[in-house]
Amino acid sequence: MNRSRKLPTTYYNWLTMTGAYVSSVSLMLILLFWAVNLIFDFAPNPYLGIVLFLVLPMILMLGLVLIPIGVIRTNRRIKRGEDTGRPPSLKIDFGKPSHRRAVQVVGFSSVILLFVGTIGGYQVYHYSESVAFCGTTCHEVMKPEHVAYQNSPHARVPCASCHIGGGASWWAKSKISGAYQVYAVLTNKYPTPIPTPIKNLRPAQETCEQCHWPEKYYGAQQKRYNHFKYDEQNTSWPIDLLLKTGGGDERSGQNFGIHWHMNVGNDVEYICRDEQRQEIAWVRVRERKSGRSLVYENTENPLTQEERDTLEVRTMDCMDCHNRPSHIYNSPDKAIDLALSVGRIDATLPNIKSISVEVMDKEYSTEPEAFDSIATGITNFYAVEYPEILASRQSDIEEAIATVQDVFSKNIFPEMKVRWDVYPNNLGHLTSPGCFRCHNENLVATTGQTMHTECTTCHSILSQGSGELAEMASSPEGLEFKHPEDIDEEWQETLCSECHSGIQP
Repeated sequence: MNRSRKLPTTYYNWLTMTGAYVSSVSLMLILLFWAVNLIFDFAPNPYLGIVLFLVLPMILMLGLVLIPIGVIRTNRRIKRGEDTGRPPSLKIDFGKPSHRRAVQVVGFSSVILLFVGTIGGYQVYHYSESVAFCGTTCHEVMKPEHVAYQNSPHARVPCASCHIGGGASWWAKSKISGAYQVYAVLTNKYPTPIPTPIKNLRPAQETCEQCHWPEKYYGAQQKRYNHFKYDEQNTSWPIDLLLKTGGGDERSGQNFGIHWHMNVGNDVEYICRDEQRQEIAWVRVRERKSGRSLVYENTENPLTQEERDTLEVRTMDCMDCHNRPSHIYNSPDKAIDLALSVGRIDATLPNIKSISVEVMDKEYSTEPEAFDSIATGITNFYAVEYPEILASRQSDIEEAIATVQDVFSKNIFPEMKVRWDVYPNNLGHLTSPGCFRCHNENLVATTGQTMHTECTTCHSILSQGSGELAEMASSPEGLEFKHPEDIDEEWQETLCSECHSGIQP
């Protein structure tokens, strides 16, 4: 026996020693990274978090597991007579110093494993639900969602609050579904763009309504839509609307308006034919208090019996209208209108609205390619059409180019094939059917009545237009809508989305 050894001979094998070295090094690295993370105020780094909270703890645990495995394997070899260095026994004799030290090593390692496992598990739980983990770990795949989220009304709300919510069951479900997503990213098998709606998303009553209180929705809200024409002067044409938000709870006297659809006092169910829930063919409305119900069916293209048997009957909730609450991709038309309205693009540059929308709408393979084409397209336009403007207002044009590139980067993502028209926004009805998915003359009730299609059902126009053509309402009923361009009565007979694709004209 080698008396210089302080532990039983069974501990001195390559597997146990490897485990000891691996666990020791990983523990030192964990402590080092933890200290650096506490002492220095670095910006959140998803890759540092992965290493600190996922990779190194797993390596540490692997090393600690290798230690007893090596001891057991060596003891079995001794029993088989392959190694006569020690008797074939695992009995612990506290009278022997080597055995006492072995117990101390195992006990100390177990305490470390328990400590690291508990603290590490807690950190892993929180880190795996952080915005940095959700948005930047799989950078290319989640870039559109993360960028749009950072510029959304919910930018201060953690991703997990909406996608997971509270409770262990939905946390477990999210991690199980996330395992396949990790596999898809690692094997490059994810679709582009990512399909929506998310099938396993938690019900809005358990997420949205933890902050938003449906019973207290009442009254109306004023909202201004700043639009600029596609003429040389980029003529401003604002519209002020009074949105009849209303509410769904008759106890507050607000059982009307847009939020009448909320399932507080009413149940609205529907059947749609497509995955994106744009083609609704059947609706049932039930008033909870009276129990009365009314069924609307598409008389132009009714459901077949097979469709009735196979398609889901979905209960309407917040997400059926507010389907893009955080991941909003504005069309070039709307994005440039926003930039012009706040002065990021100088509206006195001739035709800047039309050329900006035109260069944003082109098909690009990568973002750098898009940036180069936007700069070249706008510069060449002014060089050909307005050379004197290019010469005298170079700085304004360069600022406009930089702004168009910026709004492009926040709304269009060529690598993932994400654009405004890939993900229809159901809030409104300008570039997608939205409200008119249900509110159309094809859905007819058994009583013969159709859904309301009047503009004043949901909003009133307080003012519209600018300059000499500006109008302001003088009564609560509001103004009759006037289209910025003279299209006669076509706006009354055609859905907005049939003409407005987000890149007009």
